[in-house]
Amino acid sequence: MSETPRERHVETSLLRPAAVDGAITPPIHPASTFAARDAAELRELATRPRERRFYTRYGNPTHEHAEAIVAELEGAGTARVFSSGMAAISTTVLALCAPGDHVVAQNVHYAGTLSLLQKLAPRMGIDVTFADQADTAALTGAIGARTALVVLETPSNPMLAITDLRAVSEAAHAAGARVLVDNTLASPINQRPLAFGADLVVHSATKYLGGHSDLTAGVVCGPPDELGEIWDLSLTLGGVLSAFDAWLLQRGLRTLAVRVARQNATAQALAELLEGHPAVRAVHYPGLRSHPQHALAAAQMDGFGGLLSFELGGGVAAASALAERLELFDLAPSLGGVHSLIVPPAAMLAGVLDEQALEAGGAAPGLLRIAVGLEHPDDLAADLRAALDAAAA
Repeated sequence: MSETPRERHVETSLLRPAAVDGAITPPIHPASTFAARDAAELRELATRPRERRFYTRYGNPTHEHAEAIVAELEGAGTARVFSSGMAAISTTVLALCAPGDHVVAQNVHYAGTLSLLQKLAPRMGIDVTFADQADTAALTGAIGARTALVVLETPSNPMLAITDLRAVSEAAHAAGARVLVDNTLASPINQRPLAFGADLVVHSATKYLGGHSDLTAGVVCGPPDELGEIWDLSLTLGGVLSAFDAWLLQRGLRTLAVRVARQNATAQALAELLEGHPAVRAVHYPGLRSHPQHALAAAQMDGFGGLLSFELGGGVAAASALAERLELFDLAPSLGGVHSLIVPPAAMLAGVLDEQALEAGGAAPGLLRIAVGLEHPDDLAADLRAALDAAAA
């Protein structure tokens, strides 16, 4: 009698994918096209759904390997990689919605997603209603008979607000709508939205999944039948991930669990430091007990992430001065990499969102966002404390 395979921890699974020809590190398949043995096989490859050995716009073996890892992490049946997070999000939204459909979304989203929902969706005949993600009754109350899709992001960027995934998913399904969750900020190590009822999960794989600030990629995960429409539209829109970036994504995924664990711990320590400093007005991090949705975050997350934000008095000038004093936090956008980064969101998003959207998103003039890297937490804390002490002097 064969033994039932023992379930492995995620750290082990990430390091033990199927070997290819005995290679510990999977190879890159840079080919743009693949030869068939005869005309019958060519027809079969051209018409088989989600075939990865036909033409690389459809995918290729390097894509397939990365997709399988992310799908397993998210508890999904399959995944599809894209050339960027926005390629993944926009293709998914447009594939699942038709003219006359209604979309419900949080009023705080990644800036590119907001632009898609505020500008492009209406031009496609898609109505969008925005609601406060922290007000579950308002968010679920916006879902109606015409709602085709509910678009969520939790925690949100940059205010780290939390969406009740289970409650919103239940309300959406009762109305016949599907739920798409941007899980970029949490990563599948800290949160798996499908377990709370979501239908699809999307990532900017540029961030935690890649983890080294050296690739741009996106991925959407879900059941195979849900991804069918997305797959078909992706072939038309053509947001193809390069084979080399797909290989880099696999490389980054091998260390995802250990990187995220370290970033969680460092972010928690820095949030507590900031909360106790007199120069800081407020700290936004779901791992703090003072966070208004700490209990909800603890119920649906295994860790609170490597992103936090905090507010200073003195507006843009004070925020900019503090950021420039820091030695170990690079003044740069993005997050999830091995280097610690800091940005004042109001300045970064001023050219992307209008003043009303900035205010709705909580990007106050004195707000600073930290993306924690892998530097020693004591060094990061000392650097931050010195800059805050100078600001308070």
